Formats: sequence, C-alpha cells, structure tokens
Amino acid sequence: MSSPPAPVAFAAQLALLSLISFGGIPSVLPDIHSLVVVTKGWATDREFADFYAIAQAMPGLPMILMMSLIGWKVGGLAGALASAVATCGPSSAVAFVASRLGNRFRDAPWQRIVRRGLVPVTVGIVIASGYVLARAADNGWQAAAITGAAAGLILGTRINPLWILIAAGAIGGLGLI
Repeated sequence: MSSPPAPVAFAAQLALLSLISFGGIPSVLPDIHSLVVVTKGWATDREFADFYAIAQAMPGLPMILMMSLIGWKVGGLAGALASAVATCGPSSAVAFVASRLGNRFRDAPWQRIVRRGLVPVTVGIVIASGYVLARAADNGWQAAAITGAAAGLILGTRINPLWILIAAGAIGGLGLI
C-alpha cells in the first residue's frame, strides 16, 4: 500500500495537530517543524523560519498563512488550500462545540478546574514553540546573540517588543549577522 501524496499527508497531519493544539497552531509548531523539516525534508530550517517571519509580517491570520506557505512548497496551490482548511477547520469545529458546552455548563465547578489546568500547559507549549523557532533561525553565534539579547530586553524591560523586532530586523537586513 502506497503512502498518500505529500500535500494530503501534510494536510492530514495538520488537521490532527489542529485538533490537539491549545492556544492555536503556535503551540504545535515544534511538531510541525519536526514533520516538515526533520522527518519529511519538505523544507529546510531556514525556509521554516522564513515562512514564520513572512507570516508574522503580513496582515491577517499568520498561522494560516504560514501553513499555506508550507503547503504551497509541499504541493502547490492545492497544497496551500488544503493546508489552510486543515489549519482552521477542525479546531474551529472543536471551539464551537466547546463554546456551546461551556455556556450550557458555565456554573459547573469542573470548568474552573479545567481552565486552571490548561493555563500552564498552554504556556509550556508556546515556550517550546518559541525555542524551536529560535533554533531554526539561529544558524550562527551572531543570530543566537541577537535572539538572546532580544529575549533579555523583552523580559527585563518595558520596551515595546515591536521596537526590538524592528531593531533585530534592521541588524539582519543590513547584513550585520
């Protein structure tokens, strides 16, 4: 039995990850990176980081755009469309059902317990995603130093992260790293 074509395999895996993600697709970026870069070799670390950067720079829904860019690389227009639907379709259906159930049982004591339990899980998953993206983008000591400095500034000061992003982008754009 042969395996499905690459765009179908990517969309199916994306739909599954969309269903189990807490906090959206960024929470499962390590898994997507592992599939796309490490396991299947559909993109390089650099391309994965570039897809992320392009998606964040564009207006709209960045993770749908990022998955569409990866889908485009994997399978052209059909891959991009399938990836976009797989990114938001299953999780939107789950969110709709959860919202309806949440409203129906809003006074149930278990709801507060579930919400409190999901907070540390979501934070941990988002931190893991940031780590994977930083490793994919930091291909030299200079890039790693800029990432460390940016993280330190964000955590240690009240500087707007947008200014830090602009400064880091300018350093990279000027070819200083």
